[in-house]
Amino acid sequence: MRVEDFHYDLPPELIAQSPALRRDASRLLVLHRTSGVCEHRQFSDLPAYLRAGDVLVLNDSRVIPARLTGQNARTGGRFELLLLEQLETNLWLALLRPAKRARRGTRIVLMDRHGQITSIEAEVIEKGDGFEHRIRFRGTPDVLNELDRLGLVPLPPYIERSDGAEDSLDRERYQTVYARVPGSAAAPTAGLHFTPELLQTLRAQGVETCFVTLHVGLGTFAPIRVSSVEDHVMHEERFDLPESTAQAIERARAEQRRIIAVGTTTVRVLETVAAWHEGQIRATRGRTRLFIYPPYHFRVVGALLTNFHLPGSTLLMLVSAFAAPGEMRGRELILKTYAEAIQRRYRFFSYGDAMLIL
Repeated sequence: MRVEDFHYDLPPELIAQSPALRRDASRLLVLHRTSGVCEHRQFSDLPAYLRAGDVLVLNDSRVIPARLTGQNARTGGRFELLLLEQLETNLWLALLRPAKRARRGTRIVLMDRHGQITSIEAEVIEKGDGFEHRIRFRGTPDVLNELDRLGLVPLPPYIERSDGAEDSLDRERYQTVYARVPGSAAAPTAGLHFTPELLQTLRAQGVETCFVTLHVGLGTFAPIRVSSVEDHVMHEERFDLPESTAQAIERARAEQRRIIAVGTTTVRVLETVAAWHEGQIRATRGRTRLFIYPPYHFRVVGALLTNFHLPGSTLLMLVSAFAAPGEMRGRELILKTYAEAIQRRYRFFSYGDAMLIL
């Protein structure tokens, strides 16, 4: 398959630049994949499509203020850093810009989020095989504890902010209400629509909620740089599926109840674990580079709640696979559905509207 087969034209004005006034005031496109019929609702209508016994699986990774700025300790040249993964205390994988100037041994003096010089430095230890660098922080016992004063919300580049700053709402709204485990360099955006009240409504009607953790990094948001889908290699991302979640899912499967994944990251955790354990869901902690594209056979997930994804992205390919499991027609169905969403002026990408695939 060609990557260009997953492209579509999106009017720039449909790229959401800010969240809805209320999280659950986003729109919800409901796609019935067997018939291809679409319904157009509000996210607050989600309980109408879930039933007692459903298991809703959410990613509780917490976005860290991963976007840092600094200057070369020797030349004063400016750098931008995006923290991707903590390897150990004060040792991280990060993207640096400009990458060509980030040679081994380069020392970067960090600024705080208001542009003031600090006493914390980042030294480039080595450049990895990909775009990421290995950097070590000095001047603090643990830079993770300094990020609230140093870092900015790692908004994707298609969300524009004046002077690269963050809006007052970004720290709250580019985070799910149930985020718990720090580590993501981007939000698991399908969960941004939930409010505590909506989650309580679902639990009250008998929907069981449980959690996995996948720290969003390059595996989720890196662009594909090859022409053939099959040639793309995903970056690894860390995940944790706890015992309580494994038990809840296996009970539901034994009783033929639906497993509903909130977001593509949750899908990848569940399908990775099932692949590792001969179809079973067990408590597992590890790293996944699972790349899902048509014609993928899903082992666990029975319904998917997701956002609208970028053209040619691995996320769009996963959604296309889910629209017609084990078949190739899912791409056409999703692109047709996206065309209808564009016609009806849905808002796209991270701060945009949601889609439920049943």
